[in-house]
Amino acid sequence: MQIPIIAAAVYGVIRVIGPTLDVEIVGIQNAAQIRNNSEAGIGVFWHRCIFPAAWIWRNRGVVVMNTVNFDGQWTRKVIEWLGFGTAQGSSSRGGMAGLTALAARLGEGKHVAFTVDGPRGPRYVAKPGPVILARRMNCPISVFHIGIESGYTFKKSWDLFKIPMPFSKAVMICAPVIRMKPDGVGEDLKATLAEMQSALERVRDEAEAWFSMSEDEKSDLRDVYAGRAPGASREKHRHH
Repeated sequence: MQIPIIAAAVYGVIRVIGPTLDVEIVGIQNAAQIRNNSEAGIGVFWHRCIFPAAWIWRNRGVVVMNTVNFDGQWTRKVIEWLGFGTAQGSSSRGGMAGLTALAARLGEGKHVAFTVDGPRGPRYVAKPGPVILARRMNCPISVFHIGIESGYTFKKSWDLFKIPMPFSKAVMICAPVIRMKPDGVGEDLKATLAEMQSALERVRDEAEAWFSMSEDEKSDLRDVYAGRAPGASREKHRHH
């Protein structure tokens, strides 16, 4: 009984707040290059920003791994209503079954996504699933984080889950694509996992700090993620 009620309530909140968000995307060409190459990609982000991610990436058929416990049952309804696909499994129980299901979807050309410290933490510690999948399917990994200017953080939740206030500004920062060697061995897996962890931390720190940055600092970051030298945009404006 509770599952459809909780699902409807959560979906309702996302549908009400989502359209009011003012979202800027920094480094969009990093994510776009996967689509432009007609590749299937693996999206990776921290559990904390599920709410805005569910809104921004809706209706694209992205497939996410979904746990089989109580929380998983109502979240599955919500994300399917938002236009995502689901694969059943969990990083803690039956993880390989979930990875196998995601590999099959990548093989069909679908994008997949991971809340990489989920479903239960520890917070901000990346699990190796995306790297294993990237090696197995020779697919690129796309790391992003979404910072919110005004929102409510659940301080007691393991992931510091954050819900944006209506009409909040948000920024999504997309890191350069990470690739795993298809014939990579244990050391390569470790190195790629470390690279992914580092990218996740970097975009998290930048996106969370975004709304306390000066306009010049923001402009420099936009330049860096667009592959330009920091300050290039300001130079351009100066000459105009």
